[in-house]
Amino acid sequence: MQNVGQSVEVVTEVLKAGISNLMNLASQGGDPSSGVFFVNFNQDCSSLAVGSKSGYKLFSLNAVEKLEPIYENDSEDIYIVERLFSSSLVAIVSLSSPRKLKVCHFKKGTEICNYSYSNTILAVKLNRSRLIVCLEESLYIHNIRDMKVMHTIRDTPPNPNGLCALSTHNENCYLAYPGSNTIGEVQIFDAENLQAKTMIPAHDNPLVALAFNSDGTKIATASDKGTVIRVFAIQDGTKLFEFRRGMKRCASIYSLAFSADSVYLCASSNTETVHIFKLEGPKESNKPVEENQSWMGYVGKALMSSASYLPTQVTDMFNQGRAFANVHLPFSGLKNVCTIATVQKIPRVLVASADGYLYIYNLDAVEGGDCTLVKQHRVDSRPENAIPTYDVGTAPPKDGKSAASAVIGSSSSSGSATSTVPTPTTYSAAVQKSDKPGQNGE
Repeated sequence: MQNVGQSVEVVTEVLKAGISNLMNLASQGGDPSSGVFFVNFNQDCSSLAVGSKSGYKLFSLNAVEKLEPIYENDSEDIYIVERLFSSSLVAIVSLSSPRKLKVCHFKKGTEICNYSYSNTILAVKLNRSRLIVCLEESLYIHNIRDMKVMHTIRDTPPNPNGLCALSTHNENCYLAYPGSNTIGEVQIFDAENLQAKTMIPAHDNPLVALAFNSDGTKIATASDKGTVIRVFAIQDGTKLFEFRRGMKRCASIYSLAFSADSVYLCASSNTETVHIFKLEGPKESNKPVEENQSWMGYVGKALMSSASYLPTQVTDMFNQGRAFANVHLPFSGLKNVCTIATVQKIPRVLVASADGYLYIYNLDAVEGGDCTLVKQHRVDSRPENAIPTYDVGTAPPKDGKSAASAVIGSSSSSGSATSTVPTPTTYSAAVQKSDKPGQNGE
């Protein structure tokens, strides 16, 4: 019996080590000193969730100068924590139990329910009607009011990074996930009516990032090539915009996010630059166009007239939009997530990184250009003297590494879910203030 017990302990340790190693591989390096496994903004960017080896934290994003703590839990190692808007409902997954989802009322400190799956949970997405659990080869769609499984999408193409996106809009409640692991197909599923919507052939290479706009009418996509970002209409799959992030072929896109008004789209990667694109059509002018007799005018006219004879790849480059604004981060290679939010009536670019910091930049909505760093806040639990402080213009650390932000699970069968069932009373108490941003679930 003693040998059996020792064998079980060895298997357990190997399993945990394997998951941790896969986490680091998934996020391309790590900063183990921060202990940060997960960082993410809630649906309306009013709060930031941080999961770490010591628990999870929620912060309010209503001010720039002060990062106000909403809640802190030190119970276990959390690698997924998702908050439902400004309500008291959170969904969490721990590294010690990577197949179990817990739904909690953090203000009351109570667990509402839990669900267990046969494989590791790779991602959890929430909106006001649905909760999505993503495994490597299946997706579970729950009714968020009672956590009943409404539908299961089984036998999806292998999705080891748990890539998926859920629209936050009440009417356009769409779920997006990769339709292939070899090319960039996006499957759009109507999570409200539980039926397939459309398939969008977005890229030639596999997908690495997806994001809906706030009203669920557009989706932004990026592939593992990392140079082009596209925006499509959900209704018919029409390509609306195409932006060139850069010519660097080895860039890995980490996150995409629309602004609340769908005017801007930001993209972060393993480089030190966050690109902000402006979603606008060609500028029209009522003034008559004067013939440009200069040499440059002649060259430009020649290029335009010969565009129809050039290869498609070349003409596509002429039509691709460039960044309207840029954020220059004080690091590269660190896993991060970005968003655009209006904080204190000013548009800001927020970047939360695995180094344990939240960076806040001002976005000039008129001129664009380089965004200015106005504040950085520590979000991890390290001692003050253990955390590097970055100033604007500081060169990225040469040995920068990134901490993990997603556990990579096993690739066995699509799995099933078992649960403890919540009561309607506990759910209504947790979600009743989700329509009131800024209330922090109080």
